[in-house]
Amino acid sequence: MADSQPRILILGAPGAGKGTQSARMADHFDIEHVTTGDALRANKDMDISDMDTEYDTPREYMDQGELVPDAVVNAIVEEALSQAGGFVLDGYPRNLEQAEELEDMTDLDVVLQLEVGEGELVHRLTGRRMDPETGDIYHLEYNPPEDEDVEERLVQRDDDTEETVKERLRVYRESTEPVIEHYEEEGVLEVVDGEQSPGEVWADVKATIEDTV
Repeated sequence: MADSQPRILILGAPGAGKGTQSARMADHFDIEHVTTGDALRANKDMDISDMDTEYDTPREYMDQGELVPDAVVNAIVEEALSQAGGFVLDGYPRNLEQAEELEDMTDLDVVLQLEVGEGELVHRLTGRRMDPETGDIYHLEYNPPEDEDVEERLVQRDDDTEETVKERLRVYRESTEPVIEHYEEEGVLEVVDGEQSPGEVWADVKATIEDTV
């Protein structure tokens, strides 16, 4: 593998394990973990008055509970990537238009997809519980709390109910599957079996990156 820090895009449905694997990549390869959420929060006061948008900063969209327009998200991601030597990009692009924008921003070294079946995704997401006192996230099967008091006060978040999860997965498929097909057609997509244990997934992810870069 080259000495340079890799530029990685990770794709996968909600619950596929992108956050876990991205954190490991960032640590192991000494690169930035760039998520759209973090990038938006870090640049929420960015001046976008020249972009002919309804508001002059991303903060105003967020405060109103409105979706930040694609053009603003694109500009924020470009800014975040320009400040990173290497990176793992997580949560962008969400659609084909953003994928085309990304090609103008940077050259990717690796495009990874964590592949997990829908049944397993639903199982993972509906089993998640939150401790309302600390905000910590647990899973009833994979990561239950050791403290019984914590276990008794766990709650299921509204976006982790089965109905909501299935809708989130439907929206993901509708918008992001064309992105996956795009990278597949380009011959740059590397698929990793995300249904293995986190350690096994990491071993495959690490080997794929080292073989590709």
